[in-house]
Amino acid sequence: MAELGDFGEFNADDEDEDETDLDGGSDATTASENAETETDAPSVGSETETDDGFETTAVEPRGEDSGIGALCVSQGLRVSEDEDETNLRAYITKGNRSSIRIGKYLLAPYPDGESMFCRIAGLEYAQQYHADDATEIHARRAMRQNGVDESDYKFMATLEPVAILYDDSAEQRSASGRTQSGADRELKRRMTDRVPKPQTIVREATDTEEIKTGLKIPEEGVFLGHLSVGGEKVRTAASPPTIDYRIKDDYEAGDPLVFRHSLIAGGTGSGKTHGAKNILRQYLSEERTYPMEDGRSVQTAVVQFDPQDEYAQMHDDNPEMTDDFERRLEREGIAHGGHDDTVAFVPKVGTSSYAASHHRAECVEFTIPFSMVYDNPWLVAGSGLNDNQYGALVSVLLPRFRDQYGRGGTYEEFTTFLDDPALREELDESGRVHEATFDAVRRRVLGFSHVFDQDARAITDLVSEFVRPGGLTVVPTYHINDTRATEAIVLAVSSLLIDQKLSNDPAYDRIKETPLVVGMDEAHNFLTDADSVQAGKVIRKFTEAAKQGRKERLGLFLITQDPQDIADPVFKQINTTVVLNLGDEDAIKSVNIPSNLESKVPYMEKGQMVVYSPDNSEPVELIGLSRCLTRHGRD
Repeated sequence: MAELGDFGEFNADDEDEDETDLDGGSDATTASENAETETDAPSVGSETETDDGFETTAVEPRGEDSGIGALCVSQGLRVSEDEDETNLRAYITKGNRSSIRIGKYLLAPYPDGESMFCRIAGLEYAQQYHADDATEIHARRAMRQNGVDESDYKFMATLEPVAILYDDSAEQRSASGRTQSGADRELKRRMTDRVPKPQTIVREATDTEEIKTGLKIPEEGVFLGHLSVGGEKVRTAASPPTIDYRIKDDYEAGDPLVFRHSLIAGGTGSGKTHGAKNILRQYLSEERTYPMEDGRSVQTAVVQFDPQDEYAQMHDDNPEMTDDFERRLEREGIAHGGHDDTVAFVPKVGTSSYAASHHRAECVEFTIPFSMVYDNPWLVAGSGLNDNQYGALVSVLLPRFRDQYGRGGTYEEFTTFLDDPALREELDESGRVHEATFDAVRRRVLGFSHVFDQDARAITDLVSEFVRPGGLTVVPTYHINDTRATEAIVLAVSSLLIDQKLSNDPAYDRIKETPLVVGMDEAHNFLTDADSVQAGKVIRKFTEAAKQGRKERLGLFLITQDPQDIADPVFKQINTTVVLNLGDEDAIKSVNIPSNLESKVPYMEKGQMVVYSPDNSEPVELIGLSRCLTRHGRD
């Protein structure tokens, strides 16, 4: 057996010489035979060549290829209600292989005009001829070649059926006997209920209507981004060539999805604030209104809680916006530019000061009046109370304080009220509140003197300015260094909005009669599931808001980098989930997106996202706008 060193010195010319020697010939004999052959050979174009020569046959078939390949049945061709039993595979021709990617959308037509809309779920090379190429010789040969001869292999695509596309208007015309016209085309979709024919030609889906119908993407609504596959935008032959993805925002097919709640989840630097601003800007468009029960059509009001002080910048235009980019936005009907009706309502907390040098929005200071505690006692129990202590606060102490000081009693007066030893002794002797319970309540409600009743107008006196149809209200908390104070303010204001929205006898008609979106950045800090009584009260309040939101025209717009920390009762009410890059495995698992998209989340670049909205479309990949529609980022 020859050694590998001999294999390395192998030369095709040497092999020809060896074969000549084995035949017993010599160089001279070979030359002589060649000369005689050349002498006897007929000249080109002679009659002898015409009579004796072989007719050459073209290797390539005539005509032009259509599509990228064909369905094959070598391993079965099956469509089933059970996804695991479905078996659809297509052979991809050599010239198309380099452009094929997992996730691309394809069409396989039926003879009667219907088509199967499907996506590529897997790709593989299979052997054309049975051979073992896991050998040293095959590997060394491949290492010395410049390329791969793909004709030696089969390139197979595993397809996942999504829907059947059919022309509903054609069926109606056929039933009525009317002549069909292409202009009357009305493409619809249904579940996959039939198997395509063997050798059906498959082609890439490049028509906007086919793709939108196949994925159930609405034609109109709130713009989120452009459809993509593997980080590349899906291109069509239309103008613009991209496919816009929109969220349903009318009552024709149910309630607008804004009132069925949204969640944006993404890690630091993933572009979640950029994306959130662009989405909120669409809800603030002058053309976007919602019908009320009294017959009016009203613009939505947006209240955004902002722990990083970024959303007040939506008042200003983006200085990086170009004329060309603006024209593209206008062609696609995307609202852009700074929103003039943006006001920063700044909570007054102790001696903290708010700097507004990074935006030009109006600033209005406000404070939380202690009177709000009567309806939300957990606001003064930030350190946590057990059931017995909470009951003493709600059932005994607060009612007694209100009887003595009235509705306008202040936090300072309440702490003085609790300092009375005679009250402590009276309640203990009567058996209403044990002295240890009284002391525990007193300790836990202290420490809010810098939160309540500050030198500013009460939020309850500013409701008409706070909630404005078509207006954006931003509540920044970045300037507050006390986490306990921040939680109290955000929960107090959000509870005011939710309570008034859900009330049958509201004190503030402005809140009740205005469509409202409550946005909350870093929502995991406020809606986390915990064992304390206060956390339970907050979760129940927001869960009730989520359940009744669509009939009251109240939408929650939550933004977080830790979706796994949001309480499950609230999370279950979210209808639209937008997922950007997340590196934490628990966070990725918690958003409950399909596994084929879940695996892509850690590798997504800034601005890439997965949208999972079952009532709007199939789960899809998107690429958001490269520029923010308003000002974003600090110099």
